[in-house]
Amino acid sequence: MINDHVVRAFGQAALSPDPDLAVAALMIARVEYPALDAGPYLDRLDAIGHEAKRRLSHAEPDQYAQVMALNEYVFGELRFVGNSARYEDPRNSCLNEVLDRRTGIPITLALVYIEIARRAGLHVVGVNFPGHFLLRCPARRDTPLADDLIIDAFHGGALLSEDACRTLLQRHAGDGAVFDPHLMMRATKPQILLRMLVNLKRLYVSMHSFPQARDITELLLAVDPTAAEELRDRGLIAYHLRDYGAALRDLQRYLQMSGRKAVDDDDRDEYATIWEHVKMLRRRVASLN
Repeated sequence: MINDHVVRAFGQAALSPDPDLAVAALMIARVEYPALDAGPYLDRLDAIGHEAKRRLSHAEPDQYAQVMALNEYVFGELRFVGNSARYEDPRNSCLNEVLDRRTGIPITLALVYIEIARRAGLHVVGVNFPGHFLLRCPARRDTPLADDLIIDAFHGGALLSEDACRTLLQRHAGDGAVFDPHLMMRATKPQILLRMLVNLKRLYVSMHSFPQARDITELLLAVDPTAAEELRDRGLIAYHLRDYGAALRDLQRYLQMSGRKAVDDDDRDEYATIWEHVKMLRRRVASLN
């Protein structure tokens, strides 16, 4: 299991007001690479950011020219690219691998872009768009939101119009999905990190890599200890690992937290299923004592 010190340190880093995302992202990567030394990767980001700052200083000061200059450096010269061929590879969610291989998924490429832009003095924020993480470079404060630049780091820094965002939403959420400007709001630091973790947990579970999946739930709960669904998932993962005592503790706690607040048939069915798990686990744990 992941070291308790790492879990606590991650929670502190994730909830810190410091805008740095890279430190916490490299802690996530330690689930896959326990001996990872974050220092060289932070140094590399600093070096790339320093060069980006130099290049942006020679570009026109307007928002569009600055983004185009950064895009040319990050995607043109450094050749960061979306990994369409092996999208489900867990390495795409590990910042060290993304920096080494210069490929990843939308959220990790966006994180690299944010960190480089921050070091270069360009304000870029994440957008927690459904199904496909995006970036936004805000215009001046006295201009409407429509003047912001929406950037797709997975597709080489392509700039997206509102119509393109509507099409993207329908592709990921279905034809009935309704576009709302709130979907384009800035993602907070914890929201970005939680989305990275949820992606990784899904991958590890699908691969039956349950020890890593449990470590990811530890990090998720370090950011939000009240997340009942993560407590449930940690319990179910512990069950798969035959850690029946831990599974029983988590699933009982989940039932206490969720109570009988089920509002539809699916919720009620899930509650009943977890309750059956708890009854079975109680018998199994008792037989081991």
